[in-house]
Amino acid sequence: MRTTPTILHLDMDAFFASAEQASKPSLRGKAVVVGGLGPRGVVATASYEARVFGVHSAMPMAQARRLAPNAAYLVPRFAFYRSISEQVMGLLRALSPLVEPLSLDEAFVDLEAGGAAWDAESARLTGTKLRAGIRAVTGLTGSVGLATTKMLAKIASEQAKPDGLVLIEPGTERALLGPMSVRILPGVGPATGDHLRRGGITTVEEIAEAGEDELVRLVGKAHGHSLYAMALARDERPVVAERDTKSVSVEDTYDVDIHDRVRVRMEVQRLADRCVRRLRGARLSGRTIVLKVRRYDFSTLTRSETLRGPTDDPAVVREAAGRLLEAVDTTGGVRLLGVGVSGLADYTQEDLFAQAAGEALPLDDEEAAEETGPEEAAPAERRWPAGHDVRHAEYGHGWVQGSGLGRVTVRFETPGSAPGRVRTFRTGDPALEPADPLPLLPGGPG
Repeated sequence: MRTTPTILHLDMDAFFASAEQASKPSLRGKAVVVGGLGPRGVVATASYEARVFGVHSAMPMAQARRLAPNAAYLVPRFAFYRSISEQVMGLLRALSPLVEPLSLDEAFVDLEAGGAAWDAESARLTGTKLRAGIRAVTGLTGSVGLATTKMLAKIASEQAKPDGLVLIEPGTERALLGPMSVRILPGVGPATGDHLRRGGITTVEEIAEAGEDELVRLVGKAHGHSLYAMALARDERPVVAERDTKSVSVEDTYDVDIHDRVRVRMEVQRLADRCVRRLRGARLSGRTIVLKVRRYDFSTLTRSETLRGPTDDPAVVREAAGRLLEAVDTTGGVRLLGVGVSGLADYTQEDLFAQAAGEALPLDDEEAAEETGPEEAAPAERRWPAGHDVRHAEYGHGWVQGSGLGRVTVRFETPGSAPGRVRTFRTGDPALEPADPLPLLPGGPG
């Protein structure tokens, strides 16, 4: 374990919600919640203004609405967030070749490997410059933690929130961790935390005092050894620059349980096609087809089939997913379906098409549109997700505040404007069209 605090952890502050506030002047300083807006949706990110009311990520959206009924509730714009994330990750990679992204808004950096820091003073200076650089490039804020290990750097960045920097000085780690809850340690979730509590252990210091043998007895050999080491501030995990993609998958949660078996089969085929498009977009193929079914009673079943070799053929994936579905009882209703491909490779086995029984299944409407071009695709009813960008022929750029009953309400404003006016249109108004996001700062990604 190193003796200098040259491992950096960056965590963007309420990333999705902050990006929405920066994009929409009328929402700055207001409670904003981003996530699935259906009856079974969950919160992806809540702004700090919304967190005052108790709203937090992974909370059911219905509960969030009860806690903060006057907040703005928006559908995520993942492509927009990804474009901002790429800028942030570019700043990190300028510091070191060893950057380990954990998500769009979070990453570890080994500053020593890039020569960006070699002691506490240089590490603090680098972290300060990084935060300033993120604000200058994106207009958003991030919190930075610096320490001798990944575990401690992540704890430090959490303490730094929002928009701060915390450096844990070498030699102070045990004193810092001691009074903290056991839940602060990686891998200690609600179940493990309750198990330790029943054993009389609630703080990190109590884990250290209990000893390794007692931890092994309580939570098992592998988990006990790692928990004891972390309680002593030991963490030998290196910053890993590249993480191989292990699987590609898509899933949908339905507002109302699906009981019709024909509809379930159609949904599985549609998900298989979406999964293949994502697979091809990553220039990958896979050998194992996975079907996920969550039933009406929340029981979740996973079935898989391994092919002779990797494929990215939609007919093969659809056929395999359909065969897996036949082995699952869905008579009580289905609330979630998912299709995935694992065992990934960067090549395909051309003769795998023989594994699909009969002729290739017809393309669905979305895939047919991709194959034939937009001018040949059948027109589809336009949807207006809350928070997404639009452009009106007369009023210019705006975003959807809400829609329903044949109407869509739009607020016309841009990242650099004053809060804009609100107007309502028919959902089929030919003057109103979906639009690409505008950059948060001049010259930035949109």
